[in-house]
Amino acid sequence: MIMEYEKFKDILNKQIFEESKSKLIENIAKSPSRYIGLFRPTKPKAKILQNLLQSHEIRFGDAFEILIEEYLKITGYTILEKRFSVDQEILNVDQCFQKNEMKYFVEQKVRDDHDSTKKRGQIQNFERKLNAIIEKYGENNLIGIFYFIDPELKKNKKYYETELSRMEQAYGVTLKLYYGEDIFIFLNHSDIWSEILQHLTDWKKEIPELPETNFDLNAQSSFEDIKDLNPTWFRKIFETDEVFDEIILTIFPEKETLRLLLTYFKSKSSEKTIYRTLCKLLEERLSTS
Repeated sequence: MIMEYEKFKDILNKQIFEESKSKLIENIAKSPSRYIGLFRPTKPKAKILQNLLQSHEIRFGDAFEILIEEYLKITGYTILEKRFSVDQEILNVDQCFQKNEMKYFVEQKVRDDHDSTKKRGQIQNFERKLNAIIEKYGENNLIGIFYFIDPELKKNKKYYETELSRMEQAYGVTLKLYYGEDIFIFLNHSDIWSEILQHLTDWKKEIPELPETNFDLNAQSSFEDIKDLNPTWFRKIFETDEVFDEIILTIFPEKETLRLLLTYFKSKSSEKTIYRTLCKLLEERLSTS
């Protein structure tokens, strides 16, 4: 075994599920109309569930960036700097690593199912990163890889092959398009892919069918996830009757997490006026709901 299952699972769980509650609260505070209103065909709970599912999908890709980097470390690659400053803009490369004299960079996506606008943006973004990496490391002994984790979807394969071929000729750098196992075969570590598939199979047996929308089921954990949010977001969700009654009481139906928040705000009320304001708002909500 290259990576223990428990480590694999911990990376996925941490990246996908932790902080998803705080992000949800922030989204509700920023755009409450996305969750409530007569002209929505769903009730708040359904919209909350949809938001969590979308968040988990996005975070799954983030988790795989970390997982693949860990596999690269384990198998002897040196991880290089992945942030590049170009024209006062920061570009982040998903993977950048080296072995012997060869340097590699990878633009990594979960699946190739983008529409025409998105696919053009993806390849333009790849070229900008290629430019930045050549600027830093030079074009010799450099390989760029456009990589999709899911091998089942190859909607734009011909387009990417054509564009990468043109780019390869223009820059004089070897560029590859890979799906699923391909990248690990190229790196002479096909065993990584078979292990990823087995670990993913085991992990999916453990996760719930749907995200839990009652955050009071583990109030302490929910409290830890959200307590350090910007006070602005708490003020917005506590001030508006409709938001509090229809959304906040949906995710905190027993109010246990809210009571923990109140205690926390009280402990910080001597530091800043905003926490005294939050205490007053939340006390009123708890006493009347």
